[in-house]
Amino acid sequence: MRKRPQPEASSSSSSASKSEPQASDEQIKTGSSNDIHVRSAKRSGLAWTVAFAAFVYATYGVYYYQYEHMPPPLTADQAGKRGFSEFEAIKHVKALTELGPHPVGSDALDRALQYVFAAAQKIKETKHWEVDVEVDFFHAKSGANRLVSGAFMGRTLIYSDLNHIVLRIQPKYASEAAENAILVSSHIDTVFAAEGAGDCSSCVAVMLELARAMSQWAHGFKNAVIFLFNTGEEEGLNGAHSFVTQHPWNTTIRVAIDLEAMGIGGKSGLFQAGPHPWAVENFAAAAKYPSGQVTAQDLFASGAITSATDFQVYKEVAGLSGLDFAYTDKSAVYHTKNDKLDLLKPGSLQHLGENMLAFLLQAASSTSLPKGNAMEKEGKTVHETAVYFDILGTYMVLYRQGFANMLHNSVIVQSLLIWTASLVMGGYPAAVSLALTCLSAILMLVFSVSFAVVIAFILPQISSSPVPYVANPWLAVGLFAAPAFLGALTGQHLGYIILKAYLANMFSKRMQLSPVVQADLIKLEAERWLFKAGFLQWLILLALGNFYKIGSTFIALFWLVPPAFAYGFLEATLTPVRFPRPLKLATLLLGLAVPVLVSAGNFIRLANVIVAIVVRFDRNPGGTPEWLGNVILAVFIAVVLCLTLVYLLSYVHLSGAKRPIAIASCVLFVLSLILVLSGTVPPFSEDTARAVNVVHVVDASGKFGGKQEPSSFIALYSTTPGKLTKEVEQIKEGFVCGRDNVVDFVTLSMEYGCLTYDGTDGGWSQSDVPTIHVESEGFGIMDTKGNDNGRITKVSIDMKGSVRWSLAIDAEEIEDFTFKEGSEELVRRDEKSGMDGWHIIQFSGGKNAVSKFDLDLYWVKNSRESYHNANRKEKQRPLLKLRTDFDRLTPKTERVLSKLPAWCSLFGKSTSPQTLSFLNSLPVNF
Repeated sequence: MRKRPQPEASSSSSSASKSEPQASDEQIKTGSSNDIHVRSAKRSGLAWTVAFAAFVYATYGVYYYQYEHMPPPLTADQAGKRGFSEFEAIKHVKALTELGPHPVGSDALDRALQYVFAAAQKIKETKHWEVDVEVDFFHAKSGANRLVSGAFMGRTLIYSDLNHIVLRIQPKYASEAAENAILVSSHIDTVFAAEGAGDCSSCVAVMLELARAMSQWAHGFKNAVIFLFNTGEEEGLNGAHSFVTQHPWNTTIRVAIDLEAMGIGGKSGLFQAGPHPWAVENFAAAAKYPSGQVTAQDLFASGAITSATDFQVYKEVAGLSGLDFAYTDKSAVYHTKNDKLDLLKPGSLQHLGENMLAFLLQAASSTSLPKGNAMEKEGKTVHETAVYFDILGTYMVLYRQGFANMLHNSVIVQSLLIWTASLVMGGYPAAVSLALTCLSAILMLVFSVSFAVVIAFILPQISSSPVPYVANPWLAVGLFAAPAFLGALTGQHLGYIILKAYLANMFSKRMQLSPVVQADLIKLEAERWLFKAGFLQWLILLALGNFYKIGSTFIALFWLVPPAFAYGFLEATLTPVRFPRPLKLATLLLGLAVPVLVSAGNFIRLANVIVAIVVRFDRNPGGTPEWLGNVILAVFIAVVLCLTLVYLLSYVHLSGAKRPIAIASCVLFVLSLILVLSGTVPPFSEDTARAVNVVHVVDASGKFGGKQEPSSFIALYSTTPGKLTKEVEQIKEGFVCGRDNVVDFVTLSMEYGCLTYDGTDGGWSQSDVPTIHVESEGFGIMDTKGNDNGRITKVSIDMKGSVRWSLAIDAEEIEDFTFKEGSEELVRRDEKSGMDGWHIIQFSGGKNAVSKFDLDLYWVKNSRESYHNANRKEKQRPLLKLRTDFDRLTPKTERVLSKLPAWCSLFGKSTSPQTLSFLNSLPVNF
């Protein structure tokens, strides 16, 4: 056999190839170092540009099909008697929104309840003859709830006089089905500022149409289905709590399904599931258009999204497993005037309705519903959680956490073995190259984040609004993505230069090659190391996610395995006599196809959600830096770009495209900035409004309970970052803005806002002002166990007709308290948690709710000394502070609201005041 000729520097060639353990396919063609040929280290700039354009197009295409592509709405005839019709469901949304805002305690909510009750009665009248339908107008008595996590953690939530509509469907001749029920729940009530087309009339409408369809199917069911139309959700999840603690059917529920909205319309996605995986496994198998991401569940559980749904009560209080769905399109309109029917996207109700109908039909016919409490007493889950995500909204991938751990561990171990073998073969040069590869990834991230964050800091200083992209989220591409992309390119370019310098030094010592060949070889080798930087960063994220058992770790898995497989299949070789050649575009296309398909839509969706949250970002108006929302969005965009573009950008260094794309990024940024600064694209619009509150405040607290007359003023503030200068200029009415007059709305402080005292004496009376009266004071009172209770103060509070109020108790002075409604003790003495040094009680009730309460305060053990020294020691804050609300307009408030700019909207949430509020307090040294 003829022997292959060997190059003169064969040993050197071998060493060089070992430094790149996955060598390429270019074979040494001659035996002389002067005759060695390496594929030219050049790539067409046009080819890279096309690849980049294809990446962007595919990314948006995935997002559009996954989140924007809706099923066609069906008429009643098209759906049939047993199908779901959006046209029928829309009639319910229209009827409910025509009532206007219907918060708890309003006449409008009574009318909404009557409408839902009548619709439920109609379902009962038109049911299948072998189906039993029961309709219950349930009145909940007073109750109290303290949640241990989420948005209401640290608060005692009290409710009274709530009404719910409960509808149960089961087979008529299988009475045992009533003992095992599936609960489907949503809420009828809205905040005072919104008519609630999305949140949550759309959910109620879907449930009514589902109940109608189910009433034609249920004769074959093994389990009952209960539809709960509750009230009180917007004020602290009170409706769900009253149902699971008071209704006689609560003991029969095995699975709970909650329908919610954090926007209006679009695809209703699954964002919480478990703890038992039964429900999500059946949903994945049955749903026609499955939509859901465990990533959303991880974010919600982490507290990054500070919100709460009834599902928390079902899981935490009732110990149930189940599913939580939410509409998240147009999240910027959440709880504002723009939560209206006109913005509800066609197909939204059809999407949720068909998914839920298919799931309920399967679940109601199952004989394997989860039994018992899904949670242990310590709060740990008994069952494995599930990892789930949808592919383009047409198929849901689902597997349990145990399998995920095994899969992730397998990939991690194999990756570490491959890297170890590579380093052993490559020796010291490979180790240094690996370190420089890590450095390039770090530089890429640092520069990308830095460029984007600098813009985030500068924007509030030069723009009329710190968040000029709210009404037009695509502006974030030019304002933040373009600088982040430029920073990523700059960082990787520096890493590329450093890596080339090291490789040049290494090759000059180990190989005798012509300058041209050596230069090309260095570029090709550097390109491969930069590509493999992506393997490293995603491997690290995979290992971290697997260690903490984060469901979203599947994203790291898909961004590691397919590119690594493509590289190994098309590029790598261990043959020492091969020199590298330019990476194939096929490697890029094959490696990125699956990651883009699985996760691209999610990244865009999360960016949209962050933009929307900015509207209500400032939870204590003026208490958050104006730039913080921008920084969060900028960092998110920069990190995502660095993680996902690391493979693609590694291809650019051999092309002539670096300068054109850098210029293009700068042009895109400048154009976006010009649109913002010129006012061509306004930050807010009539359909995407700035969240503001206009409150007529009557402050009767004086200086911690002084006897002077109450002061009356109008407060204007915004939870959207930025000054209110433009708004006040249009409204006029004597407003003065600044940070001088901080208003404490009891746990919600207006750090920046605008006040006016002109013409604020009308529309309220002294009889509306709540009173706090100390009934008795005592020491050394013994309880039934013979324990010294120390100092106890008994206080009576008269809310003067208000059925919505907040009370804060100084936790530095009071270690515990009891709360009574007449003779009934709603809150017993036990260990209380607090928020920022306050025990907080939040109350909401119907029109007939009581307004007089008794409070027993148990002081901290050293309070006796504080008591004796009260006259000598001036306290800096009150013992009690109280806010009562009325949903009515005074003449001054009505005038201000009539002049409110079209780009502004009142914003409602459970902790914010309504349009008329009274403040009172009790000093420590009363």
